[in-house]
Amino acid sequence: MSGEPILELRGLAKRYGAVDALRGVDLTVARGETLAICGDNGAGKSTLIRIISGAQPPSAGEIRLKGRTVHFASPADALQQGVATIYQDLALAPRMAIYQNVFMGSELLRRSPVPGLKLLDKPAMRQAAKGYLGRLKIRLEDMDIAVNTLSGGQRQAVAIARALRWQADIVIMDEPTAALGVKETRQVLDLIHEIKGQGITVLLISHNMRDVVEVADRAAIMKGGTKVADLAVPGMTPEGLAALIMGDG
Repeated sequence: MSGEPILELRGLAKRYGAVDALRGVDLTVARGETLAICGDNGAGKSTLIRIISGAQPPSAGEIRLKGRTVHFASPADALQQGVATIYQDLALAPRMAIYQNVFMGSELLRRSPVPGLKLLDKPAMRQAAKGYLGRLKIRLEDMDIAVNTLSGGQRQAVAIARALRWQADIVIMDEPTAALGVKETRQVLDLIHEIKGQGITVLLISHNMRDVVEVADRAAIMKGGTKVADLAVPGMTPEGLAALIMGDG
């Protein structure tokens, strides 16, 4: 982690009619940092992530990415600029093959014998998909396996591999271990360690404070649409973090 800001939020606000879902949030995220965004239901976490991911525009405030102000028109626009979001449902096509999911929307093409016509380069996509999963230390030999045959942890790996394919600098993970068993949760936490080790910034939204304490460098605590705390995680306990979230501060 270099300390160089990759993402800066300045006075970010979101209003839905008379409801203020976000109230002037300031946040700076360093390149290569794992930042947990924590808070009870209704704290503003989901609204914040929808804005960072390009799903919704802010009502006020500024987003700066790599030192420049950005305005995301859509999640696809954010992805092209290096911000990938992995929601709890992973947005995978379960009946499609691993390589097809990794390259969904960015398929590799090759020339065909017919002038002007291009074909899908399936061998290249299979090989590259295996390489992206290899970067995550996931060993799957058959890239034609349907995603719905994989474990929860392996599906998370496919979703992250797709982010790697897009050369994402920031990966947002929304409750990645929810509904997973102990073994699969361990695999997902290992994946977070792995991508952080490759210099990728991770924004983690989680209700599981044990997960946060294990993988996060820092936690931003949200209440009522406001960031009420911004603290280093190393040395904290899950119980201590939970107390901050549930307290009256």
